[in-house]
Amino acid sequence: MAKKAKLTEQNTGFAHPISGQGDADKKGKYLAELRDSLAARLRAGDHAAAGEFVDMYNEQIFLFMRRLGHDRQVSEDLTQESFLQAWQHISQLRNGKALNGWLYRIAGNVSKLYWRKHKGREMASIEGADIDVPENSEAGCDIAGHYEQLGRLKNAVAYLPEKLRQAVVLHYMQHLTIAEAAEAAGVREGTFKSRLNRALETLRKQVL
Repeated sequence: MAKKAKLTEQNTGFAHPISGQGDADKKGKYLAELRDSLAARLRAGDHAAAGEFVDMYNEQIFLFMRRLGHDRQVSEDLTQESFLQAWQHISQLRNGKALNGWLYRIAGNVSKLYWRKHKGREMASIEGADIDVPENSEAGCDIAGHYEQLGRLKNAVAYLPEKLRQAVVLHYMQHLTIAEAAEAAGVREGTFKSRLNRALETLRKQVL
């Protein structure tokens, strides 16, 4: 099981700890059914579903933008733009299972476009996040054992190369599965796992 290091900002939507495998299975089934229903209604052009969609993901996408280095005002603007883009491209949503990866891919592209238009703009600091640090790697074990250095860890994540930072944010902060995160990043799962490993190794060197 991964150790969780709390940095300061509140948890997002589905990232709360679950007690017991039975509860986890029930929650997973419930969320899957909820997303399937929501995706079908969104594809049908249901405006009420669009409101539910925003309510469900608004906080998560806002924090995603913050963790990618945008300040609060820009994060709010980019979050709104992400939902606008999602609604305009709703026909591309296959099903509820693809909902997370599909939305985060749109949001990631919105963020990339912003940085391209604002080259040289300084990144905002990451105010906080939950990081599930994997223990099944040397880098993970080292990082998990140095909680007194969380400030350095936070800064190190912020200054990772863009692709590596996105990988850490998607999987360890936004809590997407490897499959969802890989889809969000637009790469194969093997490529995404490689990015995660490189990111963890870089963080290990930075915080120790």
